[in-house]
Amino acid sequence: MSKKKLKIRDLLALNLKENRKKCGFTQEKLAEKAGISAHYLAMIEVSKKFPTPEMLDRIATALEIETYQLFDVSATPEGALLHLEQSILTNVEQLINVTIKQAIANEFKNNKKY
Repeated sequence: MSKKKLKIRDLLALNLKENRKKCGFTQEKLAEKAGISAHYLAMIEVSKKFPTPEMLDRIATALEIETYQLFDVSATPEGALLHLEQSILTNVEQLINVTIKQAIANEFKNNKKY
């Protein structure tokens, strides 16, 4: 079974829409702030158009984010899962470290000669 690869246009569309909604903007409002047409913005959000670097900068500025954030993989379900997995691993590692320290302290306490 093969996984469907996320294309850069789809990643941009996903992040653009997500960030637009976080700002509470309609497509029309964001388009106005970025100085582009609402139709063009809609085409980007459905992966039909891909903006120039300059246009990406204008859109990011209108969203008050850095341009690279329009390509943030962690915003995807796969990226969120990867982040969650890393978080779980970090928590497990911390738990193991605490458990080992407690075991060493208990062993030291039990073997201490009076």
